[in-house]
Amino acid sequence: MTGASQLDLTGQLLVAMPGMGDPRFDRSVVFVCAHSDEGAMGLIVNKPATDMSLGELLDQIEIACTSNERHKPVHFGGPVETSRGFVLHGPDYTSRLQTLKVGTAFGMTATQDVLEDIAIGDGPERALVMLGYAGWGPGQLEGEIAQNGWLTVPATPQLVFGTGNTSKWMKALNALGIDPLGLSGEAGRA
Repeated sequence: MTGASQLDLTGQLLVAMPGMGDPRFDRSVVFVCAHSDEGAMGLIVNKPATDMSLGELLDQIEIACTSNERHKPVHFGGPVETSRGFVLHGPDYTSRLQTLKVGTAFGMTATQDVLEDIAIGDGPERALVMLGYAGWGPGQLEGEIAQNGWLTVPATPQLVFGTGNTSKWMKALNALGIDPLGLSGEAGRA
């Protein structure tokens, strides 16, 4: 890709097309935290883990929780490094150690201090806690988009944090003016 203009999807949402072929991404909505010619990293924002709450995660890593956040779900962020934690949050929070600012509306923190702050009620106002992430090598995501695997949608705090997990996929498609019932699982060829 030398000399070609690089598509930058940082801060965008990827919306899985029907028939993607990878069941881990079926009806997924992925927030792209970083995208460059070296690859991409994102977090699935609409797949809560079925077997873990935030309270259980905090207990496992021996963080005492005094806030009312124990019941919140932990999300499956993607199939890479599924024991590693990530918190996607609004711009109101910055870790003492390291926070990746993604545009003006989002931040992503992968250091334990964010969980410690959430546990005592000093964390971000809006946040999704994830285990694992989605990763793509150089040119891989662009290839999947070219093969009709993903649509891209501008990320908004309302869609990411204010929409229920079961509705995010449909609402992301609706933001593009697409009726999910009209989508085919078959990739077209010109």
